[in-house]
Parts: sequence; structure tokens; C-alpha cells
Amino acid sequence: MEFKGKPPGAGSGEMSRTTAALRPQIALTPEEAAKARALRRRGEAPEAIAARFGVELPEVEKALVQMRSPRPETTRGTLNVTLAAHRLVLAERRAEEPLWQTMDRLLDELLRLRAEAARRAPPRRAAAPAALPLFDAED
Repeated sequence: MEFKGKPPGAGSGEMSRTTAALRPQIALTPEEAAKARALRRRGEAPEAIAARFGVELPEVEKALVQMRSPRPETTRGTLNVTLAAHRLVLAERRAEEPLWQTMDRLLDELLRLRAEAARRAPPRRAAAPAALPLFDAED
């Protein structure tokens, strides 16, 4: 059994087309919206940001709101491991290999070694049940 994950697609990390279509139209360009979010993170008030760009406050508020659509099935996950396990995975990494590929390779190797060990091991026999005394020793 080969363990092989699917690499991330060319557009991974980009906004879904569905999400983009559901977002309201705003009077700011994408670059201006990014700048407005940066100004807000620095503590500038939405009213001041609206004045800076010369647009109404609701337009700036639309740019500041984070709108996300839930995904029914994620394609990636976070591996919650100890620091020692993290160091081990990084030590096993080949050159600039992506971490997902390192994990796939390590899991594939583990599964292959287990299958090989199972083939070499003698078949297990069911243990005979221990004999139970028919009477107490005190009788």
C-alpha cells in the first residue's frame, strides 16, 4: 500500500471564486482595500480611513469586514505534534522538499516497513485458555 498525498494546487491559498462572488461590491480597489485593512491594524479609525480615500464610511466598513464561507471538506490540516517530533520531521526533510511531501514520504515508509514485518513474522496462534481449577484447594 503506497501512501501518496495530493500536492497543493497552483492557486492554493487564493480566495475561492465562490467567496469572491459572494462579497459585496465596494468603492475601493483591491489595493486600496488592503491599504485600508493595514491602516485599521495600525489603529486608525474607520472614519479617518474613509476620509483618506474619499469614500463613504459603509464602503470602508465593507472592506474591513472579514467574510469567510465554511468549507465542507478541508484539503489540508494542521499536525499538532511535540517540538521533538517537529524537529524529527525537519531533519528528515530533503533539500527544499515541502513539509507535506516529507510527511507523505515518512508515512509511506512506515506503512511499507510494517507490511514487510507482518509478512516476515510467523503467524500468530490463538493462545490456549488457562486451565481453571475444578474445585477450591481448601476442599
